Order: sequence, then structure tokens, then C-alpha cells
Amino acid sequence: MQITKHINFMGKRKIAMIFSAALILLSVGSLVFKGLNLGVDFTGGTVIQVGYPGNANIPEIRETLKEAGYDAAVQPFGTAQDVLIRLPEQTGIDRAKVSDNVLKTLRETTAGVEMRRVEFVGPQIGDELRDQGGIAMLLALAGILIYIALRFEFRFAVGSIVALVHDVILTIGFFSITGIEFDLTILAAVLAIIGYSLNDTIVVFDRIRENFLKLRKAETDESVDISINETLSRTLVTSFTTLLVLVSLFVFGGEIIHGFSIAMIVGIIVGTYSSIYVASSSLLAMGVTREALLPPAKDDELDEELDAIP
Repeated sequence: MQITKHINFMGKRKIAMIFSAALILLSVGSLVFKGLNLGVDFTGGTVIQVGYPGNANIPEIRETLKEAGYDAAVQPFGTAQDVLIRLPEQTGIDRAKVSDNVLKTLRETTAGVEMRRVEFVGPQIGDELRDQGGIAMLLALAGILIYIALRFEFRFAVGSIVALVHDVILTIGFFSITGIEFDLTILAAVLAIIGYSLNDTIVVFDRIRENFLKLRKAETDESVDISINETLSRTLVTSFTTLLVLVSLFVFGGEIIHGFSIAMIVGIIVGTYSSIYVASSSLLAMGVTREALLPPAKDDELDEELDAIP
């Protein structure tokens, strides 16, 4: 049987692993020394939405609040008239008075500003959300490890977890490096990325397992290369169509889901890359073999083999 390799992915796996290791070190370094710009969902604080009679001047609003002593994050919200203001927890000040004072400050420069909504998040609730989010992520990874180990083989399970951890670290690291606010919608996106990346990895692993048993004369790295090439069109088409939707959400979905859209876009790109290189390269690094995937010999066949031994 003639075997044709279109792209020699595994021949470049060392370069890819060095590239991934550099990105992981950069991400971890940023998380350690810079940290995440946590939103009020995690740190606690006040979220105020106000409406202007005309188009809101975001830089002017930000400067007005700064002069009044508020360290506020100001951004447009849906329309040119609506503004979302995020304030960290104000110690020693009644929460209700904070929103009233902010509205009063804004009305001093622009008449007709209306209060749309006010939300308060305490620091204790923020800590609870952060802890529960971390636990949810760890439980998801543990469940995936068990599932892959039962469906494939333990080394496949380890390879999938390595790829998922790679994707999560790089996605969270992106938000640390860029300083984009990390809130609950982005945490939800990270959990969604785990599911997407796992699905992509399982498709590749399924084909690797099939080709390990079908292409008996092929070397291990050659079987992996053939499997990746055979699933490449499916992987790229799925990623491209998903990215089209996410870019549309980012452009037309409004400010409220910008963080979610960015996280998903980064995660899809990283997840596609890791399915091709990180997960498959991990299998070769752990020395996965065709014999590990062969079904166990039946007892009667084993007895016949033993009887044939002189």
C-alpha cells in the first residue's frame, strides 16, 4: 500500500514544542509577576450603567470620574448613549451613596444623565466565584482524563490533558499580558475552550488509533502524520467556521461579550494548533506503540500458542 504524506507535521514537532514552551513560560511569567486584571465579579465592587441624552464621550467621562477621585473603568455598552462604569470596592463608604455620588458627578458636566441599573458584588462573593471557577476547571480536566483513559489508553489521556492545560495557560496568559479585564464571561469561555479543544483532539486520536491498527508497516510518527493529514481539512473547516461566528459576535455583539469573543477566538486558534502538534507530539514523547492498542488475545488462541511451544 502506497502511503503519501502531505505535510510532515511530526518532523517539525521539536520546533513546535520549543515554541509552545516559550509561550507557556511567557504566560506563566506574566501571571506570576503581573497577574490578571480581575473584574468586579471576582474582586467585588459596583457596576453602574448610565444613559446619556446624546452620544457619550468616554474619555471625558473617564477624566471626570478620575478628577472626582474614582478609579473607574468606563466603556460603551451596546449603544453610543449607554455607558458601563465599573468601580472597585469602596471601603468605608455606603454602596448606595457610591452610585448616587457617581450620578451626581456626571450630571455636573452633562445634564440629563439617567441611571439605568446598579449592581453590587461583595469581595466575599468574588472570592467564592473565583474558587468555584477554579474547582470547576479542575473537575473538568479530571473527568476528561478518566474518559480518555477508558476510551483510548492512558498515554492518550495524558496527551489530551497536556494539550488542554497548554490551551488554558496560553488563553489566560493572553489576558494577563494584554491587561484585558478577566470576568465571569471569560471564565465561561475558558471552560468552553476545554470542550472544543477536547473534541478536536479526540477526532485526531480516533484516526491515529485506526491507522495504528491499519497501517502496520508504517512507523509510529508516520502513522501520526498520516492521521493528522487525513483529519486536517475537517479541523481547519471547523475552526474557520467557528471563528467566523466569533468574529461576528465581537464586531456586532456589543461590548458586553467582547471579552468572551476574544477569549474564544484565542482559544480556537491555540486549540487547533495544540490538536495538531501538542497532543500528537505528546504521544510520541511518551512512546505510545501499536501493541498498546491491540485487543487482548482470546484465551483459546493463547492456549493454542502455548501448546505449539515444544
